Amino acid sequence: MQIILLSGGSGKRLWPLSNDVRSKQFIKFFKTEDGGHESMVQRMYNGIKRVIPDADITVATGKSQASSLMNQLGESVEICVEPARRDTFPAIALAAAFLKYVKNIDEEEAVVVCPVDPYVEDDYFEAIRRIGEAVIENGANITLMGIKPTYPSEKYGYIVPREDGTVESFKEKPDLEGAKALLQKNALWNGGVFGFKLGYMIGKTHEFIDYKDFTDLKARYDSLTKISIDYAVVEKEQNIRVISFDGDWMDVGTWKTLTDVMEEHSVGNVHFDDTCENTHVINEIDVPILAMGLKNVVVAASADGIIVADKNQSSYMKPYVDKIEGPVMYAEKSWGSYRVLDIEDAGMTVKVTLMPGHSMNYHSHERRDEIWTVIEGEGVAIVDGKNREVGIGDTIFLPKGCKHTIKATTLLKVMEVQVGTDIDVKDKIKHEL
Repeated sequence: MQIILLSGGSGKRLWPLSNDVRSKQFIKFFKTEDGGHESMVQRMYNGIKRVIPDADITVATGKSQASSLMNQLGESVEICVEPARRDTFPAIALAAAFLKYVKNIDEEEAVVVCPVDPYVEDDYFEAIRRIGEAVIENGANITLMGIKPTYPSEKYGYIVPREDGTVESFKEKPDLEGAKALLQKNALWNGGVFGFKLGYMIGKTHEFIDYKDFTDLKARYDSLTKISIDYAVVEKEQNIRVISFDGDWMDVGTWKTLTDVMEEHSVGNVHFDDTCENTHVINEIDVPILAMGLKNVVVAASADGIIVADKNQSSYMKPYVDKIEGPVMYAEKSWGSYRVLDIEDAGMTVKVTLMPGHSMNYHSHERRDEIWTVIEGEGVAIVDGKNREVGIGDTIFLPKGCKHTIKATTLLKVMEVQVGTDIDVKDKIKHEL
């Protein structure tokens, strides 16, 4: 069975921890058995691997998330990268072409598509297995997973099933009275999970665009219409069935819903007094946070900012966050991470962390000089083709125009001072090494 995980989206629904380059699924909220923390994407990926060990996983994502996925899931993870954002149908079509033409998967094999970021337990992964089995056995072109509702929600679309498991209709997000009426018809939430045979999606893609193979489709990706898989395929399909899932499932998209599923009340350097109630604090910065007398409050601190909010009120923060401008202060890369520590008119200071055995791209800058100072670990710097071993205390001056990279022998931390009056993340030219 093939599984396509959809990892898309960006924005500030969980600001200040999420931003335009760091989506919510990459933030490490959830405690692991060894006392560490994992992100939504790690929790989903590891859960599938644990419960369905024979499943082959491909992650469909955009260019901005590829580095974070490799950072968190390992460089061996299969990733199908969209050249541009085109909504869910083009993303799934490209991933299906990747399976057929790059991985040589048989067209009769079952494929299950699911989002990467719901909060679920192992019974959800068992349900994904059942969807894959049903694709082969029930003769339907598409098999959906419908989530049994726990309340009449206005946030989700609904699937109205018939008694025999076929689908009567779909309903977009209703108002409250409409949601109540749908529950009387045993309607299910549309959780975005569905299965099909690979050949079915290949055929549907050809109905939209004539292409030869994965490379051809990717080259012509910009010409594809921006359209969701629901509008393009699912809601038009007549031979479609739904399987009900009656287990734990939550769309974690606000601070309120996130803290509802967190196992602990704090992450990071946090201290509470005895009078705090139902308060969660997530601290990503290197200073302690002390909470006293707080009730039903969420506090989150990162290099991008700090929020202190009533949990229910936090759902309405978007118009206020939209007014906050500034550069992204933290990002994960395939080789490690960087954190902006200070910004001045003619300079920027960044802390760069590289994982052992990894290196950044060999590159140069046109409008800035850089000074590297190693503060932890050992590595090899390459400047204009010349290698130099570096360790704690070593400093390297990198004038604008020189080609450079650094490879970590051990965990390596470098303070990078950028000097120039026009510092921009786009001022980067990649070179072959």
